[in-house]
Amino acid sequence: MRSIWTGAIGFGLVNIPIKLFSAVESSTLDLDMLDKKDHSNIKFKRVNEHTGKEVPWNNIVRAYNLDGKYIVLSDADFKEAMPEKTKTIGIESFVDESEIDPIYFETSYYIEPEKQGKRAYVLLNRALIKSKKAGLGSFVLRNKEHLCLIKASANILVLHRLRFQEEIKDPKDLDISASSPKPAELKMALSLIDQLTEPFNIKKYKDTYNSKLMKLIKARATGKKTIPHPLKVVHSSKMDLMDQLKESLSNKKKKVS
Repeated sequence: MRSIWTGAIGFGLVNIPIKLFSAVESSTLDLDMLDKKDHSNIKFKRVNEHTGKEVPWNNIVRAYNLDGKYIVLSDADFKEAMPEKTKTIGIESFVDESEIDPIYFETSYYIEPEKQGKRAYVLLNRALIKSKKAGLGSFVLRNKEHLCLIKASANILVLHRLRFQEEIKDPKDLDISASSPKPAELKMALSLIDQLTEPFNIKKYKDTYNSKLMKLIKARATGKKTIPHPLKVVHSSKMDLMDQLKESLSNKKKKVS
């Protein structure tokens, strides 16, 4: 794996030199865009809007449109904005992970210590496990400040990038108005939840869409014709909510037996 960020974790007066590695990768198939006429590959170019000529990467700068005037920013400007955060992940507090709504979690990174920081790394890992806490802090990645949660996972530390509050949309415009459920309906729903409850095992779940898409691609490559399968929407024969719950419980019992 190739590191995407190098710096240090600031833990009180303890400084832990580290590297970050992406902990996730997309399972989506890498599809190219082609011209429908002759299947030529589609290429995108960075073109100057006035000259129409392609601009090489080393001639491209970033700028902000301030009242119709572009203010060009350099790499030094980005570092100057937050010099203390460009190379440091500062742990500002410790929290119970259960207090953080999953909607705030964005992506995860593995943390690897540099040679000189291994003892402090292990110390922080053990302390987080024993205290059952996670470190909340912030850092700068790709010229953007990110909120983060550092959590112990077995013998390694994992950094979870979090969204800021202002990045979460307000659901106030959603129409969820409805009458309160009847006690019998709630009891039946709880019974259904209890019946379907089992230990979480991520290995049970596979990306079936992409595997089936690859199967189709290989079939097309050999000249085989594929048979389209229309979407089957299963509707309950019962329209009453209570009847639907009873039917759900009955179907589950039949599957188990």
